[in-house]
Amino acid sequence: MQDETPPFEPDLADLPTGKWLTQLAQTAETHGFFRPLGRKHFAAHIQRTDTLIVTFESIQGMRALTEHAEPLGWSMVRDNDWSHLCIASDGDTWFRDRQVMELFDDLTDDGFFDAYETVLFYGAGPCGYAAAAYSVAAPGARVLLIQPQATLDPRVTSWDDRFVELRRTDFTSRYGYAPDMLDACAQAYVLYDPVETLDAMHAALFARAGVTLHRLRNMGDTIQSDLVEMNVLSDLMEMAAEGALDAQQFAKVYRARRTYRGYLRRVLAALDRDERTHLSYMMARNVVSRMKKAPRFQRRLAELDALHTDAKVHDEG
Repeated sequence: MQDETPPFEPDLADLPTGKWLTQLAQTAETHGFFRPLGRKHFAAHIQRTDTLIVTFESIQGMRALTEHAEPLGWSMVRDNDWSHLCIASDGDTWFRDRQVMELFDDLTDDGFFDAYETVLFYGAGPCGYAAAAYSVAAPGARVLLIQPQATLDPRVTSWDDRFVELRRTDFTSRYGYAPDMLDACAQAYVLYDPVETLDAMHAALFARAGVTLHRLRNMGDTIQSDLVEMNVLSDLMEMAAEGALDAQQFAKVYRARRTYRGYLRRVLAALDRDERTHLSYMMARNVVSRMKKAPRFQRRLAELDALHTDAKVHDEG
C-alpha cells in the first residue's frame, strides 16, 4: 500500500449521464482502475487502505441517493480512508452477466481480495442479491445486505410476483443461489421489514449459521433510502466490517428512527389502519412533545382529542 495518496474530492452532482460516467471513470482510473463490463455494467476501484468495501449499486440509485451523485462507498473512502470496489449496473439486472462473473474470476485469480485485511460486501434489493452471491469470491469477507432476494428462480420463489420478467434469467449456474454463496463468509447481516411479506420470505431463506437477521418493522420497502436519510448507513457499514453488528449494537444505531419522520408516519398509519386508536393517540402525543415540527401528528392528535371529547359528551348525555 502507498504511504501517500492523492486527495479524494470528486463531485459528480448535476452532471448529465454521459459526463457523469466519464468523470466517474476518470476518478477511478486516477485512484485505482475502471473496467467496463459490457453494455450494462462497470467496475470502479479506489485504492486506499487495507479495508475494502465492495458495493453493488445501480447507476440510477447512485445519482438519486447521495448528495454528490456518487457510489455509496465513496463516503467511506473520504471519511474512513477505506478502499472501494463499486460494481454498477444500468437498471436492475441482479448482475447475472457473464462479464461480471469473469471479473470476479479474474480478481480471485489475481489475489485481489487477498491484499486486504478486511473486506465487506454491501448491497440492497437486487444489489443485495449480488453482494451475497459474489461474496464467495472473497472467503472470510463480511456481508451487509438490505432486503436481498435469495434467487428469482421460479422453482424456488414462484411466490414472488414482483419480477416476473426476470424468471427466464439464469439463477442456477455460477454465483447463483445467494444464501449458499454466503457459506464462505465470516459473518453476514440481513436487514428487512417483516411487515413486507415478500422481503421477509426472502430473508427467511438466508437464515443459517453465520447470518444475523435484523428486523426493521414498519420501515417499509425502501430501507436503504431511509437509512441514508437517517445518516446511519455508514455506521452500520463500519460495524458490519468489524463483525460487531449484533442485536445490541444494531439497536443503538436504529434508535435514530425515533426522530425519523418517514418511519413515524408509517407506524402511525399502521396503528390507524388497525384501528388501535389509543396507541395512535399515545404516539401522536409523544411525537408532538418531542419534535418541534410535526404537523401531521399535531393534526392527528387534535382529531383524536376531538373524538375523545365527542365520546365523553355522548356518554354524559
